[in-house]
Amino acid sequence: MNIREQGSGIRDQKNRFRWSVVSDRVRALGRSVALAAVCGLVLSACAAAQEAKPWEKIPVPPLHAFHPQQPQRIELKNGIVLFLQVDHELPFVSGSVLIPGGSRDEDAAKAGLVDLYGMAWRTSGSTTMSGDKMDDLLAEKAAHIETGGDVDSTAVSWNSLSKDSDQVFNLAMDLLFHPKFDEAKLNLAKQQEATGIVRRNDDEGEIAGREARKLIYGADSPYTRQPELSTIGPITVADLQAWHDRTIGGKLIVSVSGDFDPATMEAKLRSVFEKLPMAKPLPPRHDTFNGPTPGVYFINKDDVNQSNIQIVGLGTDRHNPDVPTLSVMNDVLGGGFASRLFQRIRTQLGLAYAVGGGYGFSWDHPGSFRVVVMTKSASTVDATKQAMDVLNGLTTTPFTETELKRAKDNILNSFLFRYDTKDKVLAERVRLEFYGYPADYLETYKAALEKVTVADLNAAAKKYIHTNKLAVLVVGNGSEIKPGLDALNMGAVHPIDITIPMPKHEEAEK
Repeated sequence: MNIREQGSGIRDQKNRFRWSVVSDRVRALGRSVALAAVCGLVLSACAAAQEAKPWEKIPVPPLHAFHPQQPQRIELKNGIVLFLQVDHELPFVSGSVLIPGGSRDEDAAKAGLVDLYGMAWRTSGSTTMSGDKMDDLLAEKAAHIETGGDVDSTAVSWNSLSKDSDQVFNLAMDLLFHPKFDEAKLNLAKQQEATGIVRRNDDEGEIAGREARKLIYGADSPYTRQPELSTIGPITVADLQAWHDRTIGGKLIVSVSGDFDPATMEAKLRSVFEKLPMAKPLPPRHDTFNGPTPGVYFINKDDVNQSNIQIVGLGTDRHNPDVPTLSVMNDVLGGGFASRLFQRIRTQLGLAYAVGGGYGFSWDHPGSFRVVVMTKSASTVDATKQAMDVLNGLTTTPFTETELKRAKDNILNSFLFRYDTKDKVLAERVRLEFYGYPADYLETYKAALEKVTVADLNAAAKKYIHTNKLAVLVVGNGSEIKPGLDALNMGAVHPIDITIPMPKHEEAEK
C-alpha cells in the first residue's frame, strides 16, 4: 500500500469514527426522545387511569350461598353421637372417636399423663395384637391407626382404603375397648417426653407462647399445666389404664367419612356403640380467669439477636354475641398486610418482620388477647410503643367503611378454604357437637358477620380494648436491648425464671 492509499485509509477510518460518534449521539438522542415520549404516554395513561379507575367498575358478583354438605347425625339412646359423611370421590374411609377429658382434667402432680397416655396407647397395642404387630399389618395395607391427647379430649383415629376398611375398623375398635398398656412403651414415651422438657427453652417463640399463656391464665391454671421430669417419672401403666377406664364411659362422638354405604356403616357402628351403657357427662368446670397482672415481664435469652414481644390479656368465648364483630375488628387490627399493626409497624416504620394479633375467643373458656411483634433487639422498645399506640388508636381513631369491607371480604372469602372439603365440614360439625353449639352455627355466624357495621366496631373497641389491663412479655437478649425495657414507663420490669427443675437424685435414678 502506498502513502496516498494509507492516508486515504486513515481518513476513511476517521470519517467512519466521526459518523459512528454522530450516529451514536443520534441514536442516544433518539432513545431519549423515545423514552421521553414513552414516559409521557405512561404518565398520561396513569393519570387517565387514576381518574377513570376502570377496574373499580368491574362488577363483583356476590358470594355463593354458604350451605356446606352436613354429615348425617345419629344420636344413640345411650347419648353417644354418630356422624356419617359419605364421599365417593376417592376409595378411602377414615374415622375417629373423640373422648371427653384431657390434660386440664389430669392430676397436677402427674402433669403429662395425657401426653404419655396418647403415645403409649397406640404403641402398646391391644389384648389381641401388640403395637409392633399392628404396625406391620397396617404398613402392608397403607393404613393408619393413631391415638393422642389434647387439653380437653383424647381420641383414636383411623384411615384405610375402602376394601380394607372393615379390618382396620375392627383393629381400631379393639384398641379402643381393649388396650393393653406396655411398660416398655410407657418408658419410651417418657424418654420422648423428657427430651421435649429439657429442650423446651431452645426456641424463643415457644418460650414466649408458653409463658404468655401463664401470664394470661395463671401459672397454676389447668390450661397452662406443664409436664416436668418430676411429674412424668411416677406415672405408671396402672395410671394409664385408670385414665382410660375413667374417660371411655363419657359421651363419645364417632365420625366416619369416605367411600362407604351409609346404611351398612350405620349398622356397623350401632352394633359396636349401641350396647354401651349410658354415657356419663364430665362434671361441670369451675375455672377462674382473672387475666394478667399489668406490667412488663422479661425473659433473657442471650443466644439471640431479636426480641419476641407479646402484649397479652384475657379474651372471651364463642358464646359471646359480640364474637362476629370482634372477628372483623381482629382483621382490621392485625389480620394481614393491610391491617393497622402491619401498616404502621412494618410497612411505614420497618420495625418488625412479623406482627399481628387480635382478641381471641375459645369454644368453652375465654381465649387470649394477644399482639405479637418480632423485631431486632435494638428496636424492642420502639416497636412495643408503636404496637401499644395502635391498640390505643382502636378507641380513638374511628374505623372506616373501607376497613370494614376489606375485613369482611377477607373473613367471608376464607370460608372457601376452611370448609372446602367434606372432611373439613365434618371436623367442624364434630367440634360444634363436642362443645354444645347448634348445628347451624356456621351459617348463623356467617350471617352475623355480614351484618357488622362501623358503629359496631367502634363500640366493640371501646368495650374490649383496655391497654391498662394488658401485660407485655419480652423474650430477648437483654444486653442488646437499648434502651432498656424500663423506657416503656410501665413500672418495674419483672424477670421470669424459666429454669427447668431437675428431680431429686432418688427420683432421677428411679
